[in-house]
Amino acid sequence: MEHFARWIVKRRKLILVLAVLLLIPSVFGALGTYINYDILTYLPKDLDSMIGETYLEDDFNMASVSMITVENMSTPDTLKLKSDLEGVEGVQKVMWTSDFIDVTTPKEMLPSDIQKFFYNDSGATMLIVQFDAPSADARTMNAQKQIKNILNKDCFIGGMSAILEDTKSLINKEMPLYILCAVGASLLILFLSLKETIVPLIFMLGMLFPIVYNFGTNIFLGQISYITEALATVLQLGVTMDFSIFLLHRYEEEKRTAASDEDAMVAAIKKTFSSITGSSLTTIAGFLAMCTMQLTLGEDIGVVMAKGVLLGVICTITVLPSLIMTFRRAIEKHTHRTFIPKLKRTSNFVVKHRVPILIAFIMIFIPFFIAQSKTSVYYTIFDALPQDLPGIAGTNRLKEDFDMTTSHFIIVDDTLSEKNLSDLSDELSGVDGIHQVLSYEKFVGGAIPEMFIPDDVRDIFEAGGHKMILANSSYKSGSDEQNNQLSEMIDIVKKYDPNGVITGEGAMTKDLIEVADVDFNNVNITSIIVVFVIIAIVFRSASVPVLLVAAIESAIMINLGIPYFTGTTLPFITSIVIGTIQLGATVDYAILMTTRFREERNAGHTAKEAAQIAVEQCSQSILTSGLTFFAATFSVSLVSRMELIGVLCKLISRGALISMAVILLVLPALLVITEPILRKTTFHWLKKPEITEKKA
Repeated sequence: MEHFARWIVKRRKLILVLAVLLLIPSVFGALGTYINYDILTYLPKDLDSMIGETYLEDDFNMASVSMITVENMSTPDTLKLKSDLEGVEGVQKVMWTSDFIDVTTPKEMLPSDIQKFFYNDSGATMLIVQFDAPSADARTMNAQKQIKNILNKDCFIGGMSAILEDTKSLINKEMPLYILCAVGASLLILFLSLKETIVPLIFMLGMLFPIVYNFGTNIFLGQISYITEALATVLQLGVTMDFSIFLLHRYEEEKRTAASDEDAMVAAIKKTFSSITGSSLTTIAGFLAMCTMQLTLGEDIGVVMAKGVLLGVICTITVLPSLIMTFRRAIEKHTHRTFIPKLKRTSNFVVKHRVPILIAFIMIFIPFFIAQSKTSVYYTIFDALPQDLPGIAGTNRLKEDFDMTTSHFIIVDDTLSEKNLSDLSDELSGVDGIHQVLSYEKFVGGAIPEMFIPDDVRDIFEAGGHKMILANSSYKSGSDEQNNQLSEMIDIVKKYDPNGVITGEGAMTKDLIEVADVDFNNVNITSIIVVFVIIAIVFRSASVPVLLVAAIESAIMINLGIPYFTGTTLPFITSIVIGTIQLGATVDYAILMTTRFREERNAGHTAKEAAQIAVEQCSQSILTSGLTFFAATFSVSLVSRMELIGVLCKLISRGALISMAVILLVLPALLVITEPILRKTTFHWLKKPEITEKKA
């Protein structure tokens, strides 16, 4: 490692040139990475709702559909609007009553169910827009954007496709703001904590490389979710900044004894690599634990963030030393007073009052432990979006004008007899909350002779060996009422066709709820196990991982318990990933504190003295790293209009503070009290036990 470190210091200009050149393909890779805005597509492919989506896309060419509510518009103007919409690239067809009967024919000639579907009592009508590509596809997104430009004030577009386009527009608008806030807030903390004035700017320049590399290499994953895109920069900045801080502090320490600045940096690289390797492994393992989720969104976030941490480590020992050595004269020249002190008084207080601190912590922890299991969670993804978005407003208009909150697509085998199909439709109509059931039989059995029904209409309901029934529900997706409704409908469908499926936003959300419940337990257990094993290997101990994981897990439970007392309902994804992110990102603080405590014990200090020194010496690094992580994520939570992003960042920022407090106040007390156990259950905890035990 020393030879490698010397090569880095000697070839620092070459490294910087190569680092800059690598930014070029990374930028192209980032621009070429597909961003997925539809979380429901991350559901397991073997679920009935996902199988149904495949049928809709492959057989019925109904990969995505939007509904447009038209108010106060004459028939000629509606026909012109329909024609304009059909001319939009990406639109496959636009369906209205003119596809069934001549517009001069009274609408009363339509079957009652069809008439009810397209018209309401106040005269509003509805157009159905069918797209060539799935809802989250770029072609559909572009088509949605053009359609919104065509519509006037009396037209409202609703449905999942419209809302996903709104999501894309909002994310693209807010992303630069997220980065600006995270960088600005992090710089502020670094300026307050580091005496070298230009070092924060060098740190940010150094962070640019792994962040851009991370986004560039995402192209090899095929796609990433918009949640990953929005959070990756902020999380990578907050999680890996402490690597830079560790390198700088070690460099300054080595300069006191080294023969030259180059020798000091060689020693700093060598020792920093050793220290950050163990801590980064726990962070990487924590993120990779998300890959155990059935909802592959976890794999999406986990792989990208684990990759980002790894790239952060590589750049910390290559690019950052090169930057520091290149600008070392300017670094030494410009200094200022620091405002984040070493916590000397706090260290004395913690050691002196360790028992009362632990008792007080346990008393605080118990109610939060109980509360965290009772925190309310919601699964309706669109509730996390601003309600004034055009797609949300249009979907609400469908509810007001047509009592259409969600639509269920029932797909059965085309060998089902007409009588069975008719009976199936009748039974579905009788389910609570289903106010309308639409099928091809409604046309055939209506006032329109079959010979006059266009082939396009038949193709909507019959294709690829399947028949489709559309059922409109008054209930909101993700609600208990709709989940119960769907359970009843599934039983009915399976009675007529064991292979029949129900799909649509409501069915997929129901599956999402069931999958998320399993994922929550899987991710938490996996992350705890992998972090436990890594710490056990690093410390060669059976007790140290218990102590450190317990400390961070208690902080996580307090964090997740707070929303219960504040009456806050969390988006489902936050409750799944927050524990893993907080554990992986802040267990480093616990490792740093415990390592220093062990070093001081081996230096001949008693357990009390070792804990006091550890708190005092580690406090600046922990405070700087923790506050930087807090500032980066909290600033984003203040500006994000997307509740999913805002709430997740708020939880992460609060978790950083809680973990930091637990490590600085509670863990030292635990180390002193449990030190006899640590000695007996850790291989070579003390190098000279006969001396240190006597002093203890």
